[in-house]
Amino acid sequence: MGNIDKGILRKLVRERKLKTAEEAEELVKELFGDVIKEMLEAELEEELGYSKHDYRNKETDNSRNGYTKKTVNSSYGKIELSIPRDRKGEYEPMAVKKHQRSIASIEDRILSMYARGMTYKDIQAHMEEIYGSTLSTESISRITDKIIPIISEWRNRPLEDVYSIIYMDAVFYKVTESNQIKNKALYIAFGINLEGMKEVLGIWIAESESSKYWLGVLNELKNRGVKGVMFFSIDGLVGMEEAIGAVYPQAKIQRCVVHQIRYSMKFVSWKDRKAFAADLKKVYKADTKEAAWNALLAFEEKWGQKYPFSIKSWKDNWESLTTYFAYPQEIRTLIYTTNPIESVNRQLKKVTKNRGVFPNDTALMKLAYLAINNISKKWTVRLRDWNKILAVLVIEFDWVKSYV
Repeated sequence: MGNIDKGILRKLVRERKLKTAEEAEELVKELFGDVIKEMLEAELEEELGYSKHDYRNKETDNSRNGYTKKTVNSSYGKIELSIPRDRKGEYEPMAVKKHQRSIASIEDRILSMYARGMTYKDIQAHMEEIYGSTLSTESISRITDKIIPIISEWRNRPLEDVYSIIYMDAVFYKVTESNQIKNKALYIAFGINLEGMKEVLGIWIAESESSKYWLGVLNELKNRGVKGVMFFSIDGLVGMEEAIGAVYPQAKIQRCVVHQIRYSMKFVSWKDRKAFAADLKKVYKADTKEAAWNALLAFEEKWGQKYPFSIKSWKDNWESLTTYFAYPQEIRTLIYTTNPIESVNRQLKKVTKNRGVFPNDTALMKLAYLAINNISKKWTVRLRDWNKILAVLVIEFDWVKSYV
């Protein structure tokens, strides 16, 4: 505003009796809306070839046709605009395009670059090259900090009453804390609701996990409105099974079979891997739980002496590894692995691959939220054959009928 006549500004301040920064911001917001409106009026005038009341110089059979109200987001918050119309519908607004919902300027561009994994230095270089402006890393940090209240609101938003499946998994990052670099886990809860739609329910950052920690997370989901869950698909997270039993006793727990296979293979030498994997497949691909148990016993007889830890882990977790055998193939495919959430994890890693160490938990949380927000924009259709799957679920879980 350095080029605006200071006399005009003083007059506005006196007329509005501005006393606080909030009142000044509201005036700026109003002025910004007025400027956009004048830009749109000028566009339409050029389109029609005559000014608003200059009918004598009119050389077209087209004319103005009132206004359309439109609310857009801006750097100053939500602004209501009056978009002028022409009678023939030939006028295409350029300052605020037809389906444009945001006119926030440079800040949106910076957040978009940050969400795609660009570091502060990358953003600095890009801004200077494309826009000819230099921003300090502190300024960029302040801009990205503006989403912190939005993240808090998102993490505390109300959730649906029932989820058919909740997957829980973690991605690990290096984060600086108290001048030390620590390995921290970004835990993600990912749900499929009764409409067959995907949704990230929440994200948490923690250095360690325990039944007490997971009890807090699950109680948080319950406090946000989740009354019931049919299945939890988990990756053997420490304390998770005990916590689920305490908060959602009606839920069935399925440990990820794919993770279990990977763990089993860790102990196997390269020369045995192909034969070992083929024999192990007879266990988890069996038609029934009984057949799977018999296959495991045969597997143990062949490989038990050489790879005892591989067999022991299956036996120790047998009940939660074999939950899926009690259900038809449509349900088995959905619950036996945490692959759906791992897809989110892979996309997260693409965005965060340029980050060696995050300076703090907040930096990790900001980038994770922005990345998840971008990822979830693609989830616009329900799971395939969802009506068929839901019909089976309602039969299997009688208590769900009142929510469908």
